[in-house]
Amino acid sequence: MSTYYPVYLDLKGRRCLVFGGNHEAEKKAASLLASGAHVELIAWEITPKLQELANAGEVAWRQRDYRAGDLAGVFLAIVADTSNLKLNQAVHEEAEVQSCLLNVADIPALCNWIAPAIVRRGPVTVAVSTGGLSPALARRLREGLERSPARGADCCIAWADAGELLGEVRANLRARGVNVSAEHWQACMSRELLELCQRGEKEKARVLLTARLEAGAGAAKE
Repeated sequence: MSTYYPVYLDLKGRRCLVFGGNHEAEKKAASLLASGAHVELIAWEITPKLQELANAGEVAWRQRDYRAGDLAGVFLAIVADTSNLKLNQAVHEEAEVQSCLLNVADIPALCNWIAPAIVRRGPVTVAVSTGGLSPALARRLREGLERSPARGADCCIAWADAGELLGEVRANLRARGVNVSAEHWQACMSRELLELCQRGEKEKARVLLTARLEAGAGAAKE
């Protein structure tokens, strides 16, 4: 089994190609669009939702089969409809030549990347992968994370609720030349801070966190 290198890709403005017009293609296209990609679709038939996206100009639809050369200049491609074995192999072979990132749904041997199970909460994205070993296990882990906020602040994903505030405070401190150690950041991420964020008391949380971080930075200099 392959050992995969985990990575998050910046797809803004990049050409991404989806083969197929089924519901899997619909999900893949929506995810790519949410990441800012320029999405192109190749299929004879597409779902009503994909038709809406095509009519609105959000995806470029070519109503035909795969042709050699389709991957030229494409950054990332997904074969969502894998019912045509010859097409799967042909796209894989061209992707190797073009050095294109390719995922062939549920056929890891033809992929050079695989899609993880994803949990999104605010600005935080958590990706779960079993390296293609068990998609069912990846889904079970993802669903466990999705349900965990109901169990309160003790669950790690709950900290996503403080993500925007932590980023804003970090940027502010950096702009003012205030250096805070990684250890002190962890010490300042208290249950009190998270509960303020979850109650919507963002300004109070900002003041509390900034004061604690600055105090620690000052103590470190002395």
